[in-house]
Amino acid sequence: MGKIQNKYLEIKNINREIINWLEDIAEENNCHVERKEWKSKYNSYVVYDYEPFCSEGFEINLLLSSPEITYLNFIKYLYKEKLNTIEYLNNCIKIPAIKNYSL
Repeated sequence: MGKIQNKYLEIKNINREIINWLEDIAEENNCHVERKEWKSKYNSYVVYDYEPFCSEGFEINLLLSSPEITYLNFIKYLYKEKLNTIEYLNNCIKIPAIKNYSL
């Protein structure tokens, strides 16, 4: 019996508020987290495989694997849609309130 060849997807600089959501979605869709790392934005040699005490100044990167590329493409789609939704909502917050003027 042949070995199943896994496909990979790397997502870089993930917002720490949605990292748990992304890991849950990956698990629900037959993907496995191969690597989760915190990489310093200021020193490329500093990389941790756990969340450092002070995670400010670090970017979170994930490497996902799956036997089917379709699962990884779906994860990529959901992640992009999540980012677009967050951006849209943030823009809605920035819109100044319209004042009611009486004529």
